[in-house]
Amino acid sequence: MTLQAFTDNFADNSTEAGFQFTFFCDLCREGYKTKFLESKTTKKAGFLKGIAQGISMAASMMGKYNVGYNVERGADILSQRFGGMSPEWQKEHDQAFETAQNEAKEHFHRCPKCKNWACDNDWNEQEGLCVDDAPRQATEVASAKAKKMVKDIEAKAEMTTVFAGEVKSKQTICPKCGKPAGEGKFCSNCGATIGLLKCGKCGAESPAGTRFCGECGGRLG
Repeated sequence: MTLQAFTDNFADNSTEAGFQFTFFCDLCREGYKTKFLESKTTKKAGFLKGIAQGISMAASMMGKYNVGYNVERGADILSQRFGGMSPEWQKEHDQAFETAQNEAKEHFHRCPKCKNWACDNDWNEQEGLCVDDAPRQATEVASAKAKKMVKDIEAKAEMTTVFAGEVKSKQTICPKCGKPAGEGKFCSNCGATIGLLKCGKCGAESPAGTRFCGECGGRLG
């Protein structure tokens, strides 16, 4: 069984109970699922009637578009699935496929430039091309404005002061061993007490062992 479809991107969702197909957009891969057609052959035989009703109800609840991309290509795969069906069912299947294609074609457009089939969401009606070949002007303008806004915010942030403190590093020298003493109260090398001398003139503090105040020059100790 070979199905000649207007697009290769389709899935055959048919069962013994009836027929249904999903055709996919070449751009976004969203699919349009056709209406479920109950098999008259199966219904006449009285088989799977309840299943047919359940599938039909589920199909109507799923809505127009069904996101997914599960494509079945070639006659071999379909022959394996439906090889055991009766000739009457096979004939119904072919007729249902033609009906489904006519239904699906109303929701797809073939781009004359790239030859892809695009759904309504990916079709630029004004230009007569898919949005990959002819992006919508309003969409591109909105996208460009958003990108420019981000750049403006980043540029403004570069000129904004967010830290007003002082960045400085002080190194305390141990008055006993003469080596860097670290940031604690005791020298990290010799263990000597590291105290601060307070200037009696200006009140500034200086490391122990300092002879003159670093702020006013007054003598310490």
